[in-house]
Amino acid sequence: RRGNRRYKKHRLRQFALPLPKMATERNFGDGEEESYYADEVEEKTRMRRNKFGKTMSSSMELELDSVEKIFEAKEVPPWQKQLTVRAFVVSFILGVLFTFIVMKLNLTTGIIPSLNVSAGLLGFFFVKTWTKLIQKAGMLKQPFTRQENTVIQTCVVATSGIAFSGGFGSYLFGMSDIVAKQSKEANSAQNIKDPSLGWMIAFLFVVSFLGLFSVVPLRKIMVVDFKLTYPSGTATAHLINSFHTPQGAKLAKKQVRALGKFFSFSFLWGFFQWFFTAGDGCGFVNFPTFGLQAYEHKFFFDFSATYVGVGMICPYLVNISLLLGAVVSWGLMWPMINNQRGNWYPADLPPSSLSGLQGYKIFIAIAMILGDGVYNFIKVFGRTIQGLYNQFSRKDPSITTVLPVAGGGGGANSTSPTTLPPPLTYDEQRRTELFLKDQIPTWIAAGGYISIAVVSAVLVPHIFHQLHWYHIVVIYIIAPVLAFCNAYGTGLTDWSLASTYGKLAIFTIGAWVGASHGGVLAGLAACGVMMNIVSTASDLMQDFKTGYMTLASPRSMFISQVIGTAMGCVIGPCVFWLFYKAFDDLGQPGSEYPAPYALVYRNMSLLGVEGFSALPKNCLMLCCIFFSAAILVNGVRDLVGPRWAKFIPLPMAMAIPFYLGGYFAIDMCVGSLILFVWGKVDKAKADAFGPAVASGLICGDGIWTLPSSILALVGVKPPICMKFLKGGVNTRVDAFLKTN
Repeated sequence: RRGNRRYKKHRLRQFALPLPKMATERNFGDGEEESYYADEVEEKTRMRRNKFGKTMSSSMELELDSVEKIFEAKEVPPWQKQLTVRAFVVSFILGVLFTFIVMKLNLTTGIIPSLNVSAGLLGFFFVKTWTKLIQKAGMLKQPFTRQENTVIQTCVVATSGIAFSGGFGSYLFGMSDIVAKQSKEANSAQNIKDPSLGWMIAFLFVVSFLGLFSVVPLRKIMVVDFKLTYPSGTATAHLINSFHTPQGAKLAKKQVRALGKFFSFSFLWGFFQWFFTAGDGCGFVNFPTFGLQAYEHKFFFDFSATYVGVGMICPYLVNISLLLGAVVSWGLMWPMINNQRGNWYPADLPPSSLSGLQGYKIFIAIAMILGDGVYNFIKVFGRTIQGLYNQFSRKDPSITTVLPVAGGGGGANSTSPTTLPPPLTYDEQRRTELFLKDQIPTWIAAGGYISIAVVSAVLVPHIFHQLHWYHIVVIYIIAPVLAFCNAYGTGLTDWSLASTYGKLAIFTIGAWVGASHGGVLAGLAACGVMMNIVSTASDLMQDFKTGYMTLASPRSMFISQVIGTAMGCVIGPCVFWLFYKAFDDLGQPGSEYPAPYALVYRNMSLLGVEGFSALPKNCLMLCCIFFSAAILVNGVRDLVGPRWAKFIPLPMAMAIPFYLGGYFAIDMCVGSLILFVWGKVDKAKADAFGPAVASGLICGDGIWTLPSSILALVGVKPPICMKFLKGGVNTRVDAFLKTN
């Protein structure tokens, strides 16, 4: 009996802390987000098994899995009190931190992992510490709640999200003279716009809020009526709920301690490496781990704590796909194409010319990215249409009566039980009641969208003269439909197609404007308008799902998202401006910050305007092969099912090293290896502390970029250059130094 009692207590603790595996969102460079754990989270949520492998009874399941019963005694604060000054102070600090991290990732490889775990952990830690200090002073007026934690999470992710959707490593930087000089085509003044703080902030302010207003009326349909999963939002809610239970708070303390240790190590390691980087090609980042010949083909370990941490967060399949892509491109294809110089392209071309080997690298990578994007667009769009058809074809009258937009018909606070499907559990009943309590009137959403659209249609053509008001109006007429499709598709698959819609705008608007009227720049600007609308719409709906599961008010969620977006519109350009001014070689191939996707996006726009004439010899044939291969591989992955799909590489991930090389893929595989060995030694600790350790490595190295940028701006240079040379070259250098 004592054994059974202990077992029941153990199970109660387990179910009271629902912590599904995090990192459900992955950004593959140009913004494709893919869920690898969505099915796992759904399965674990639906079915728990005891240690004998038998399914538990539904009544016991309901009792143990009722999260809201744990918080039943705690009062839910009104929406005004969920929006506290301390929450936004902490959000601002964390927003700056994560903007630096995302900016560094944007400008190096473009691979951005989900930072939800670290944002949630650090938000909890900072406010918990704040409230403890104030409580000791006897001045605490309001305790820290999970609703306030959700507000912080929403605000931080919205702020750092602008660092990605703002295009600082893709379409926006692709407009600059630095990137335009890397190709001879379309580099006239009308297709170039150099970065400037003023127009970047103005542009982001007029395009970043439309997506928020476009989907606000649909929150009830998506979350309550359709019951869409939104795996990332669901996992974040589980994380926040667990922090605010006694057991979860203890675990969170230990996780923050682990994050702090590895943050310090990563920061100090970045500082130590700085001393050895006095010149080009110097330092640990250029260490020829596998020999100088392998180094020349971009195969080396560059001692980057950031990408070791990213590798610990990303699934094994992503890291292996990256490494395989590096082997296929830099190990096989590029040496073979290089042997054809003088035949396929002139032998005297500079390395950066798009008419030479560089053109094959860029356009074949673009072909794979587009093939993957086209396949997944068709798949997700098809699932969206099928899901909508299934919802509308139901014969339950309680469903059909709630499909008009939220807030319509019954006033702002209409929550008539006759218009709702009957809640199945106590948690659903409680969450639905509070989710529908604080409505956002539809007229605010419609009025906000129309007002911002009018302002944007007037101001954007003043920022980009190549665009006219009717181009913007057409985008804004189509955008709400695409925003709905993306938000619905994300709810089903956790996969945002924001960058795919952005590429669609590149090709359509660029071709519409034409090469002779600045079509390259117009296509890139249109991409920015479309990406910001569609991306923020799906992000907001994820946040509504998180708020639904933590009893945070939709009003506080929306206001937090708006404030976070406004912060991002200022912080993002300022951080990018710091990088732009501090590093003279920013955007140059082979530099510390090559910004690979800036060149990729510019060449997509060039392709849309000039057609296939921009491609070097035989490049079109190779592009068609790899475009088709990306579609075929994705199709095979879906046909064989999840069991075998984990052994088939991801085309999108394979395409990234085609341009950059394999060095960062090796870093990420080292991170995977560390996590794999750790899991074999102690799986429980690896699962609990792996994300915290990875976040510490990413945050420490990422925040080091702030002092390193300041040192570069004030002219302080490292004292030592550590460089590796071949034996013969070293002998000649020594002889030269002796004679001088």
